[in-house]
Parts: sequence; C-alpha cells; structure tokens
Amino acid sequence: MPDIIDWQQPPRHRRRLIFLVLAILVVIIFSARTALSYYVDSLWFASLGYGEIFRKTLTLQWAVFAAFFAVTFLFLYGCFLALRRAYRADLPDDYRIVVGGQALHLPVARILHLLGLAVSLVVAVVNAASFMEAWPTFAVYWYAPRVTGGALDPIFGKSISFYLFALPAWQFITDWLLTLAVVACLIAFFFVFVTGSTRMLSGRRGGYISLPWRGFSIAFGFFLLILAMRMYIGRFERLFDEHTIFSGVTYADAHVTLPGMLVVCAALILGAGIAIINVVVAPRTRWLIAAVAPAAVCYLVVQIFGWYVSSFIVKPNELVRERPYIAYNIELTRQAYGLDRLAQREFPAETTVEAADPANNQATLQNIRLWDWRALQDTLRQIQEIRTYYDFPDIDIDRYEINGTMRQVMLAARELNIDKLPESSRNWINEKLIYTHGYGITMNPVNGFTAEGLPTLILSNMPVQSTVNGIVVKRPEIYFGELTNTDVYVKTRQQEFNYPQGQNNSLTSYEGNGGILLGSFLRRLLIASDRGDLTKLPFSDDINRESRLLMRRNVRDRVAALAPFLTYDLDPYIVVGDDGRLSWVMDAFTTSDSYPYSRHYALGDALVNYMRNSVKVVIDAYDGTTTFYVFDPQDPIIMAYRQIFPDLFKDAAAMPPALREHLRYPELLLKLQASVYGLYHMTDPQVFYNREDLWTVASEVGMDESGQQRTQPMEPNFVLMKLPGETAVEFVEILPFTPANRNNLIGWIAGRSDGEKYGTSVVYDFPKTRLVDGPLQIEARIDQNAQLSGQLTLWNQQGSHVRRGTLLVIPCGHALLYAEPIYLQAERSPMPELRLVVLALQDRLAYGPTFESAMRALFGGEVSSLSGTMAPAEPERSASTPTAAIKPVADANALITGAAKDLADYQRLTAEGKLGEAGQKLEQLKRKLEELSAHQR
Repeated sequence: MPDIIDWQQPPRHRRRLIFLVLAILVVIIFSARTALSYYVDSLWFASLGYGEIFRKTLTLQWAVFAAFFAVTFLFLYGCFLALRRAYRADLPDDYRIVVGGQALHLPVARILHLLGLAVSLVVAVVNAASFMEAWPTFAVYWYAPRVTGGALDPIFGKSISFYLFALPAWQFITDWLLTLAVVACLIAFFFVFVTGSTRMLSGRRGGYISLPWRGFSIAFGFFLLILAMRMYIGRFERLFDEHTIFSGVTYADAHVTLPGMLVVCAALILGAGIAIINVVVAPRTRWLIAAVAPAAVCYLVVQIFGWYVSSFIVKPNELVRERPYIAYNIELTRQAYGLDRLAQREFPAETTVEAADPANNQATLQNIRLWDWRALQDTLRQIQEIRTYYDFPDIDIDRYEINGTMRQVMLAARELNIDKLPESSRNWINEKLIYTHGYGITMNPVNGFTAEGLPTLILSNMPVQSTVNGIVVKRPEIYFGELTNTDVYVKTRQQEFNYPQGQNNSLTSYEGNGGILLGSFLRRLLIASDRGDLTKLPFSDDINRESRLLMRRNVRDRVAALAPFLTYDLDPYIVVGDDGRLSWVMDAFTTSDSYPYSRHYALGDALVNYMRNSVKVVIDAYDGTTTFYVFDPQDPIIMAYRQIFPDLFKDAAAMPPALREHLRYPELLLKLQASVYGLYHMTDPQVFYNREDLWTVASEVGMDESGQQRTQPMEPNFVLMKLPGETAVEFVEILPFTPANRNNLIGWIAGRSDGEKYGTSVVYDFPKTRLVDGPLQIEARIDQNAQLSGQLTLWNQQGSHVRRGTLLVIPCGHALLYAEPIYLQAERSPMPELRLVVLALQDRLAYGPTFESAMRALFGGEVSSLSGTMAPAEPERSASTPTAAIKPVADANALITGAAKDLADYQRLTAEGKLGEAGQKLEQLKRKLEELSAHQR
C-alpha cells in the first residue's frame, strides 16, 4: 500500500511571497510598454545630444509621482489601520449569513483589510499620476529660490516670483491635502456607519445607542485645518479675479474680503480644536456641529458686510473708491504682456500726395506685398509641386539681400505628403525607406510678376535653380518639416527617392548623423516593437547595423517633446542659410496664469495673464538638430528653467549671424499684445473706467472657404519699410487699430525685427480730430467706384470669381498708403492671376493692371485704367469740367472702326471663357465710345 502524502497548506509567509511575485509579474507586464517607450525616448534624446535632459525630466516626473504616491498611500492606509484598531471592539471578525438554508461565513476583517488597501492604492495612484503631469510646476518651485529680483505686488507685498512659482505649487499641494482630508473623512464615516450598525444588530435596542464619533472627529478636525490652509492660499488668488471693469483685488476685497478670509481661517482653526475636543470628551454630534458653526457664521458675516460695502459705499462712488486698484491693474497688465517696453509716437496721417513723399520712400514702395499668401500657395501648387505627392503647406515671409539690396520675399518649402502617394504605392518599403523627404523651396519677391501674372521665382524647380548668385540651396532635402508626420529609416540598402527627373528619378542616400542608430538585432527588435514595425523592421534585408530611425520629424512635435513646458507659435518659418542649408525657426514663449493684477486673455485653449517670447528654436531641416536660444534672459520663468536644464538652452549670442538676420517679431505675440493694448493703452484710471478710448484690431474683407466675402479681423502682416521718423529700412510686423464699433483708423502697431531694435515695438497714434479711413472704408470705396465695381461684377460671372488679397495699411512719409491686390481665378483652374492693383490715400483712389500703372495713376496724375494700355497723363476732371476740353485722340471713322473691333473681340473672348481679356476689351470699347462722344460734340 502506498504511503499517504499529507498535503499541508503552505506557511503564511510563503503565501505572501507567492502573492508578491505574482504582483511583481503583473506590474512588469503592464509596465513593459512604458519601459520600452522610455528606452526609445532615451535613445532619441541622446541622438540629439540631450540625454541628460531626458534623464533629469524622467527623474523629476517619477520623483513627483513617488512622493505623492507614497505619502497618499501611507496616509490613507495608516488612517484605515488606525480607525480599524480604534473600532476593533465593534467589528466582527466574520459574519454568518444563511443562503438557501446553508450557513455562509464572511471574513469581515479580511474583506475590510483588502478594501482599505485597494482604496488607498487606487487613490494614491490617481493622485500621483495627476501630479506627475504637473512636474514643471514643482520643478520651478524647487529652483525658484535661485531666481531673485522682481517687483512686489501692491496688496500683499509679495514678489512676482512668489506668484509665478510658489503659489501654483501650493495650490496643487493644498488641493491634494484637501482630497486626502475628504477621503479620510469618508473612511472614518464608513467605520462609524459599520460600527453603529453592528451595535444595533447586537441587540442594543433598549435605549439610546451612541455612535463612535472619536475617529471621525480627528479626520474632521484635519479637514477643517486643511480648509483653513486653502482659505489662506485663496487670499492670494483674489489678485487674479476678473471683474467687469478691471482685474484683481477691488476696494471691497481689500477692506472686507481679505481681512474676512483671515477671520474665517481663524474660525476654521478654532473649529478644528473643537473637533479634537470631541475626541477627549464624551463624543457627541453637537460638538461636530459646533466645530463648523464659527466658520459658517464668520463667512456669512463677511459676505453680508462685503455686499453692504460694495452696494452702499463703492457703487455710489465707484471711480473714486476703485481708482487705485484700477491703476494697479493697468500697471501690472502692461508689465505682464511687455507693453511697458512699447514706444508711443504721434503720426499725422496727412491726406495729400505730397505728404506721402514717394521720392524718399522708394524702399517702402518697392517692397509692398502684392502676392497674397493664399493666392501664392494655390499658384505654387499648380506650377511648382511637379508631382502630386508634393505640397506647400505654408508660405513664409522674410527678407534677403538680392543684388546688394534688401528685398522682401516669400518662401515655401516643398514637402512630401505621404498621404498623396498613389494607393498602389502605399506600402511599408515606399513609405518608410524610399519616400523619406521633401525637396527644395521656392522664393519670390513679394511683388514680382511675370507677363502671365505668375510669380517671378528666385528659387524654383528640382534640382533647385537660383536666379541670384548670393542665394543658393546646397542641401535641399527636407527630412524634418511641417508635414513629416511619419517615421522613416535611412542609411539603408534601399536608395531614397530624391526628386523626379525625366524618365528616371534622382535617388540619394542620407548623409547626415541624425536619428537613432538601429545597431544590433536586439536593439532593432526593441525599437520595432515600440514603433509598431515588429513584423517588418527586424526582418528587412534593407536594414543594417548603420541604418537610422528618424522619428518625431514634425518640427512642432519635436520641440514639444524636448521642452513641453514652453508654448510654441504654430507657424514655423523656413530660412536659407549662408551655407546653403535649410533651417526651421520657431518662436517659443513662457506663459503663466498667475501674474498678480493682470487680466487674462485666451491663448489657444488656455487662459494666460503673462507672456514672454523668451526662446527661439532652430531645427535643421536635414539632420533635425534642434537648438534653443534664450533671447530674454530677464524673464524669471526662463531663468528658472535654465537652472533646471542648463544644457538645454544657449545664449542668444551663440546663434549664427546668418540665422539671426532672419529672426522676426512673433505673430502670436503681436496678436495678443494688440488685443491687450486695445484696452490697456488707456493708462489714466478715469479714461479706463469710462472706456472712452477703447480700440480693437481693424477688420477687412476676406474670403471664406466657399469663396464668399466676409468681414474678419486683420492678421499681422510683415512689411519691409522705413518707419516714420527712422532712416533705415526695417522688417516689421504691422497691425492697425480702429475705435471700438467704428471703421476709421485710430492707431497702428509695429513689431520690429532687425538689429538692436529686435523684440521692441512701437505704436503710432493717429489724429483724433479728423477721420482717417480704415480698411473697411477703403474696401467700400473700391466697391463704390463705378468702373471697378462693374469690372468686378463682370469677372464674377461666367466661370470665374474675384479674389481680393490682403489690404495693407502702410505709413509712407506723413501719409497712409493703402494697397490691395485683386486676382481673377477661373472655376476650372485653381490658379489665381493678378489682374488689378488698387492703391489709395485718404482722398485719392487709383488702380491699374500692374503696380507700376497704379503708382503712376496715384502719384503721377495718370488716369486709372483697367487695361494694360495707359492713357496719356492728364489732370483729374471734376463734374464741372467741360467735355469739350478733352482732346480727341483719333478721328471719328477710326474710333468707330476700333469700337466695332473691340465689340467683336469682347463677344468672342466671352464665348471662349477668357473673361479677363474680355474685360480689357470692354474697357477699351468704353473708352473709344467716350472719345467718340467727345469728338462729335
């Protein structure tokens, strides 16, 4: 007979070890994906020379997670254990219930233990994960003591650094403590409920059953203490409050609310003491009610007193009472948005041709932008895409020296759009190994047109051709750009498509050092697993040890991954360096929503009340090298981040001069500053209070996606010009203002981009004693001109439509010059052609088929014409000018013959759909008929 084996239950410590091993395996399985992602990210950061940045960022993130997880778990689990021990006498170890006639024993003690452990873990993980995302807030708080200096707020006398760094961290911490206090109260109440139910079920029903409030009283006292702390921190948050007239602390806040909040804090601390008394004496519910009563009474009294002061002391004398607080709001808002650095000048905005002084402003006139960027983009897509899989995602405006003269130009990067590849070509080898990059750029003067109405290209075609000796592109491949949203593998055995060339395509191989080296099979396997190429990359014959992975090739994703704590302008622009390489430049900003007494404005999806363009980021389009340059070292936020990441940032002086020459004032910053300046140019509290001089950004007539005209706020425009009162030509960004709910101009802001003036801005104030036409009024004058209106109506018929370009408002001499290009676009062709240029001064409107003809009509006295043939110069005629004074230019028979020919040509061209040429013939016909009528008289 065989021996009987006695299977004994493993010892308790062995069971715990088994559970621990299983838990570790579960954690490993679920965290493997994260660990793999961290591994590939570490390789990517190291490939850019920022390995230390990744390690420090990861250390900060997990330090925050570990700290909040550990404290949260220990606190909650400790509360649970302490409360369970305190209520042990009333907690059964198990509970017997009868189900279907059978007794079932529930291990109550073990269930409670597991429940407490699970709740503590879940709350700890959720809290720690949410705070992990806020690691920049705690990082700058830790390094903030090293950032010194700054002004003091006028209410509490705290430094600006306190509001930018310390206060956000303390807000997070007090919110976290408040969460812990609430959960602790819920746990304590749970035990009160369970033990109270146990006492009732145990048969104590003969009389009053006391509830065990001692444990809950401790938790409730802790809650009141944290609430007092949160109330104290909330006093500083009153400096960010938004009111109808201004932002920040009001008279009632300063005299009632803020002192009252201190009283409420004291009452909450007193209530916490009363709750603790409930622990040492016979616990009663009335003690808990008494703990809340002082704070509730004080809060109610403060609210009533605040309402009284606001209604009967402030409202009848609001301007007098609020005047100093309005002044604080004006001063600190201007500081927060950099408006205190803004220069303000008067501009006469005279109306005569002589005031425009064209002879001394030729540099401005020769660089007036006639190409609207949308029209140019559509045109380039037709004449320079070459293949359907190329695209021009954006048009950038810059200035370059051309033949010894600084000229304003427009650039467009020809990027590869992988989504436009033919469906039959959409496979892993083509998308990852062959079609890896875009190629080349185009460059054209802002007012350069061929005889066919196309742009005069300086850089064009593939391979890139240049018509200017000083501007060449030696490295035209674009591996990193705005459309490069996919990973690619380079330095493989498969040659890459470079550009189309006749019957055979030009091929190339990547020669840079960018990207992650794939290396060994194991490393390749790990990378492939992370990037979703597990079934292809490790087994491809085209991949070798020297192959490289290029990831995060979209320049926006690239900079956001390296420095997520900065805010970026979403419009990067391309620059051609002196060495022939292409680089992207992006503006980066530091922002905050906790600058004291500053008004909040929308910036994308966020609200901010502080902004600085502290950093310029340069990304090499070929190898992806990314460099951060600090251009505002006085910004306290960037000072703190430089303390954290000293290897990430470089001084502005380290930027190559060839790149620095192409920096520009950020569009995003100018738009925000213009919005703020519209209200906060009023520095007198009384004027500000009455909104006597409220400005808004001027509006213009634009086109929606369906081609319909609509009124929209003007966008900033870059102009190469000589600013009023200056001697040198500058590259500036301009935006005009109108009074609120009016269309006339009142001011004009310019952001400067060159030399020592870079980063400064200037506002020109127009006279308030007379009307200065705004963009919409100029547009109305164009629509009311009989000749222009008739021609535009004709063009908008029979298979074509008119596109209006951006209306520029440019100070020229002592006058304002308005310029608008008008394009004609056939429905069957998406390529618009310039047909008219409209120029205007305050009292004069001129136009012509070319910029030169419009200039002669505006400044030279010639008659405006819609055709290419200009009439001899003659003075403008008024309504009283006798028709007989007009000299006939041909005899009657010649005029009749010419008119008949023009009519026949007009009918033929209209039938052929050539509406632009038909319009010119119609104009010639009208002119001949007028001359014939004058001749007959």
